Amino acid sequence: MTLKLHCMGESGNAYKAALPLALSGLDWEPVYVDFFGGETRTEAFRKLNPMGEVPVLVDGDKVITQSGIIQMHITDLTGKFGGETAAEARDVLRWVLWDNHKLSSQAGATRFLMNFLPEEKRNPDVIAFNQGRLAAAYAVLEAHLTERSWIVGDAPTHADFSCCGYLFYPEPFGFVRGDWPAIDAWLGRIESLPGWKHPYDLMPGSPADRA
Repeated sequence: MTLKLHCMGESGNAYKAALPLALSGLDWEPVYVDFFGGETRTEAFRKLNPMGEVPVLVDGDKVITQSGIIQMHITDLTGKFGGETAAEARDVLRWVLWDNHKLSSQAGATRFLMNFLPEEKRNPDVIAFNQGRLAAAYAVLEAHLTERSWIVGDAPTHADFSCCGYLFYPEPFGFVRGDWPAIDAWLGRIESLPGWKHPYDLMPGSPADRA
């Protein structure tokens, strides 16, 4: 049975689910959600996900929301990306939670404020505040990756797929790969994984589609 991931290319949170699906060997397909056209606010979508967010994974009669839980489901189905030991599994979850609180939440909001919000509504003070928080998060990740290839253990896990969620996007939000050499090298390793694709190539929907 084909898994269906309701997603959009612009969403880093959706990418956190789409990327491990692409690398897992599972049979899946993306289903485009027109966020900017208001689809997540419709009654039909709210029946699918009352939280009104992407990603949403439909696996038969199972409807799974939130990227971290979708990642767990991928591991349940394949045994991949969840860590090799119980201790590693806990550490993967630790980094997924850290990313959602410290990194992706700030990156997603800042990228939206700088690129998708009407220019007259952009608040430079809010953007600068968020970028300061992002710089602190980058520093934590940079230090952790300085002497290791992957965030947890010796192979890619959902910790990597979560933390990289927004870092491949071309729109400016306060991240320059060249400023963070360990992060840059780590992103290069992710790009080298068989089956890796850029979010705009892996999922339908991009700013170019709306131009």
